Amino acid sequence: MKILVTGGLGFIGSHTVVELQHEGFEVVIIDDCSNADVKVLEGIKAITGKQPVFEKIDLRNKPMVEAFFVRHQDIEGVIHFAASKAVGESVEKPLLYYENNLGTLVYILQELSKKERASFIFSSSCTVYGQADEMPITEDAPVKAAESPYGNTKQMGEEIIADTCKVTQGLNAIALRYFNPMGAHPSVEIGELPIGVPQNLVPFITQTGMGIREQLSVFGDDYPTADGTCIRDYIHVVDLAKAHVVALQRLLNAKNEENYEVFNVGTGKGSSVLEVIQSFERVSGEKLNYKIVDRRAGDIVSAYANTKKANEVLGWTAKSTLDEAMKSAWDWEKKVRKS
Repeated sequence: MKILVTGGLGFIGSHTVVELQHEGFEVVIIDDCSNADVKVLEGIKAITGKQPVFEKIDLRNKPMVEAFFVRHQDIEGVIHFAASKAVGESVEKPLLYYENNLGTLVYILQELSKKERASFIFSSSCTVYGQADEMPITEDAPVKAAESPYGNTKQMGEEIIADTCKVTQGLNAIALRYFNPMGAHPSVEIGELPIGVPQNLVPFITQTGMGIREQLSVFGDDYPTADGTCIRDYIHVVDLAKAHVVALQRLLNAKNEENYEVFNVGTGKGSSVLEVIQSFERVSGEKLNYKIVDRRAGDIVSAYANTKKANEVLGWTAKSTLDEAMKSAWDWEKKVRKS
């Protein structure tokens, strides 16, 4: 069975490709390599023994998207990761984000709508909840006004998919709202390798641990939490990748009751910024150079998932601890810097 993974050379995409190949799927990757390296294909092959088909395509080019689906008419499902994802950049370049994150989604859905039956998994985000009123966050929590164009594209993306599914009988879709992915494959053949200054906490921690970054800034220690720092739900990327596979299998096996569903994907446990730093220091044996600075605009206090729906409906549960995920991230960082 052939599955298309857009953005399949990226952090979450590449780990999902590995898990798909472990389950026997034939995978085709589309990536424009704007935020990923084609060498990731070598890592995927080293883990699975098989290199997926790869096509370098800018999904904003509608004729190229149409031509791709003509060439690959036997694709039965799509997992859609390809998107711009830097919150700060989205504020500076909103039209770029709306074009890249929504236009490309529309083009793919248009092609899938032509099929008699198709399955679609959307890479969504817990950002759709904003600062939720209650913790842990359930899928029934209200979607609040987005604080950035990036977050808005995730909200609008879900709406586009839901509207399309209402009028497209053969299209079945699931949006996975995930929290904070981290870590690397235990083989350390693939992992998170941000281009430029990391936007996420964990790669900034590991780069600081390696001396690439001079110091980590902790934005505020006066939040209403146990240690005053923000709380997030950090999930191992391999656990997250496996969630995509079981969600896809649910659609392919026609186990879904509705043709559009939403699931939270997290650990169900919140960890503060200082707890994440302490985890790094435990697994690495290194003291991290960090400094408490002023709060950062737009940061919410706390966000962690209620995963009951994914646990019960998908039969999926996050397995790895924070320390296990952190150790894999540190092992990956050390390997990358030595190579």
